[in-house]
Amino acid sequence: MKYSAFERLLSILDLEEKTGWRNRAVIGGAEGLRKRWVPDALEEGNDPATVDAIDNLLQKYSQANPKTRPEIAAQMRQIVEHGPSEPAKGKPEPTSDAALDVIDQIGPVQEPRTARAAAASEPQATVAEPAIAPAGPTPRPGILRESVTTISGIGAKKAERLARLGIETISDLLWHIPHRYDDFSRLRTIAELEPGEQATVVANLWQVKERKLGLKRHMVQGILNDGTGTLRATWWSKYVAPKIQAQIGKTLCLRGKVGLYMGYKTLDSPEYEEIEDLQAAEGRIEPVYRLTEGISNRELQRWVSSALKLGLPQVKDPVPRAVRDQFGLVDLRTALEQIHAPASHEDLAAARRRLAFDELFYIQLGVQRRRHLYRQATAPTLASDETMVNRFWSALSFAPTGAQRRVLKEIAQDIGRSVPMSRLVQGDVGSGKTAVAAGAMYIAAENHGQSALLAPTQILAEQHHRGLSSLLEGMRKSDGSPMTVALLTGRVTGSERERVLAGLADGSIDIVVGTTALIQEHVSFNNLCLAVVDEQHRFGVEQRSILRDKGMQGPAGTPEASGKVPHMLVMSATPIPRSLALTIYGDLDVSIIDEMPPGRQPIKTKWFKPSERERLYAFLRRRVQEGRQGYIIYPLVEESEKLSAGAAVDEHERLSREIFPDLRLALLHGRMSGSEKDEVMQAFASGEYDILVSTTVVEVGIDVPNATTMIIEDAERFGLAQLHQLRGRVGRGEHQSYCALISRGDSPHAQERLEALVETTDGFALAEKDLQLRGPGDFLGSRQSGLPDLRVAALGDTATLALAQQAARQIFAEDPELQNYPALLAQVEEFWHGQGDLS
Repeated sequence: MKYSAFERLLSILDLEEKTGWRNRAVIGGAEGLRKRWVPDALEEGNDPATVDAIDNLLQKYSQANPKTRPEIAAQMRQIVEHGPSEPAKGKPEPTSDAALDVIDQIGPVQEPRTARAAAASEPQATVAEPAIAPAGPTPRPGILRESVTTISGIGAKKAERLARLGIETISDLLWHIPHRYDDFSRLRTIAELEPGEQATVVANLWQVKERKLGLKRHMVQGILNDGTGTLRATWWSKYVAPKIQAQIGKTLCLRGKVGLYMGYKTLDSPEYEEIEDLQAAEGRIEPVYRLTEGISNRELQRWVSSALKLGLPQVKDPVPRAVRDQFGLVDLRTALEQIHAPASHEDLAAARRRLAFDELFYIQLGVQRRRHLYRQATAPTLASDETMVNRFWSALSFAPTGAQRRVLKEIAQDIGRSVPMSRLVQGDVGSGKTAVAAGAMYIAAENHGQSALLAPTQILAEQHHRGLSSLLEGMRKSDGSPMTVALLTGRVTGSERERVLAGLADGSIDIVVGTTALIQEHVSFNNLCLAVVDEQHRFGVEQRSILRDKGMQGPAGTPEASGKVPHMLVMSATPIPRSLALTIYGDLDVSIIDEMPPGRQPIKTKWFKPSERERLYAFLRRRVQEGRQGYIIYPLVEESEKLSAGAAVDEHERLSREIFPDLRLALLHGRMSGSEKDEVMQAFASGEYDILVSTTVVEVGIDVPNATTMIIEDAERFGLAQLHQLRGRVGRGEHQSYCALISRGDSPHAQERLEALVETTDGFALAEKDLQLRGPGDFLGSRQSGLPDLRVAALGDTATLALAQQAARQIFAEDPELQNYPALLAQVEEFWHGQGDLS
């Protein structure tokens, strides 16, 4: 049922009386109401004189104090009931609780010209004025490097807290980019909210109720209204009650998921903060910053506003004007101004586009510069022909896939030149990357060169050593000599270690597999021609660079260096979308093994609710009775007070005692030492355990072809890329394998991730999906990826990425050393500072 403008007005007046005549019953107060209400009332065909009279009274009401507002409200009621000619007849009847219930049913307010629209039509300053006028010294040279204490209101304690956010100077404040915005220009009313959506709403809190539920649970419920309807916000902690009680009568901005209960719209445990009526009424786009304890968002807004006034005149734009003009970019000062205080959505979009372009532009210049510098060196020419490659394939115990043949051909072409190869080979778990790398190592050995494979963990190094040994040690080179494969890790000690080091130095060892022990100072090679890095995102660019430099040092004991760098091959079992690969690995050529060996059965994946857990335990037990093994994966090592998620240590104890007392269960988690983890995984691989209870530490682990079942608890807590990697631990043998996802997650994103995993085992399709849903974090991990932190850019923004790549190529083709662009060179070096072998 839709209520008329007059009915809505009377209900709002009832709510004003209930809340003490504070002018808070609707967003923006009576002044905001009249801008919405008057057009509505006229559109309904009401008498213009009556509408005009109420308009005047609403204006008076907003300017009056709480003592005189009841009389003005009484006059409005009289006019609604009798028209403008009737005089007011005393005080109104007391408001009943039933009147408040009417507001629950009020339909949406029609807004042909809302307060927000009115505000938007007025000329706006580029930077919105802060709540408190900033104060500070006159702008001066060098101000960007000065301490934040230069700004009024920031003393030693506040500066210490700001330092936790990485903010120490005026420049840091300018570059503390908002992580989101409260958009008061496009607010939705309570009446417009739909159950199931994530929403931001502004409303007045007029009542708080508390109820104890059992021994531990406590419900705090706030009743809010914005003039179009009522909303019930619920929190489940007694500690919230005093904070919420203190907000009664105030205008709050709340964010959460909209629900529906007993006909009422609800928000469950929403975030909230008090805002000023003026913010909502004027339709501002308010920045919201990352905060730390003791710093409020309003404070940061004020300080950033001061920093803009002080520091903006000193900001220099490193991007050449020709580039800005060609790609339609605003200048840097404008972008910084608009990112902190956008006057419109168009301004905000332009600022974001400029700052995102800059970051992607600097990345592209950096990786192209790295590629350029690497290719200035000379690499050994490793000749091969079709006969040599076919001899390698023929010696294997299996037939290679077409994708493996294609990728090895690409590698052979690269290493046959004196320009150093920089190539990334991507492929799902089990696609045969190691066999392709073995083919490249075979070519190197035929050319009297050595190869080194760097693995991220002891157990992976040992696994690669066994795999390469079985592939290559039975082979003979064309001169009749055998291929030699050695292992060098921290666990290789004594005479065996001395033997390996001597063999690397004199050239008698063709291939060495190892961990970071390979890049230690005392390890030297006779003729390192090919460096292979497995799961390279787990290494820093600097570690990759050290291994590459081993080829330039020459044999041990010789004064001269070889002067040549080895060819570089990096492998990744983490499928990475093409747009992301071009960004992270822009200095590498990319090959993809997109075909699985024949005979592999797709892993059957299904999503289960927690209530079906016992059924899954019974299924796992049957697989074990058939002679198979399985994994149960948990997101946490131990129980957390803050997170309601499964923990491996506690669940291992429970499963061993209550569910599988007759089976052999092992425990694996990241807090165990490296040797402890290796010992458990080796024992599981050799069949000493039936079930491995683990955290995600098993994500990159040893091959166990007999393990056919994986149960992943709280699957919604993992990204798609990680879930796919975990699933890849099964399905590695001849038996049908299964992956069960247990999830109580009900968010749309969680459901979409899990459904995608159920639908396909294509790692590259899942990687594209994960990039859309969660951004690049799953692929990048820490700064070890070699990529600088990004403030604004999204690596999935392929449109801006393409423009940045085009601009970087143009600049680089003209001036690869950036000698004509000193400011740009300085910015690129600062951006990449600490990221490895950029220069």
